[in-house]
Amino acid sequence: MLATPAITQDEASNVEKGIQELVKEAKGSVISFERWGKFRLAYPVKKNDYGIYFLTRFEVPTAQTVLETIKTAFAVKYNEIVMRHVVVRLDEKQSLEYKRPQSVEDAPVARDVDSFLRENNMEGLRGSGSRDNDKRSDALEADLDESFNDEELN
Repeated sequence: MLATPAITQDEASNVEKGIQELVKEAKGSVISFERWGKFRLAYPVKKNDYGIYFLTRFEVPTAQTVLETIKTAFAVKYNEIVMRHVVVRLDEKQSLEYKRPQSVEDAPVARDVDSFLRENNMEGLRGSGSRDNDKRSDALEADLDESFNDEELN
């Protein structure tokens, strides 16, 4: 689920308890309720540029009824807190292991562009050839200036 960036610990606890109750009513069990952290969103959601992601894992014998109940709870009871939610059924044979992405709260305060490009395997975008590119763009700019001056004279 994606919660508003202003969610408090008490509100998160209330959502967690609510989900646990709904799953327990369906004769299931909650495996985990984890706060992933604050992330910058690709586009504003309910006028928010950031959101806090939570990952909840649960097991239920029949999923359909509890899923509808959880969707209704998010839409009605927690509509001021929960901006988006998605429920995905995992393959029973697949491992529950996952890699949690680094949140804004976990990220180092200052990072330079070169280290970011290196970490994300995008070194080709910037590197030793950047001086050559600067020379080429300067030459192109000079050529454009010259062509505009020629047109003005004719």
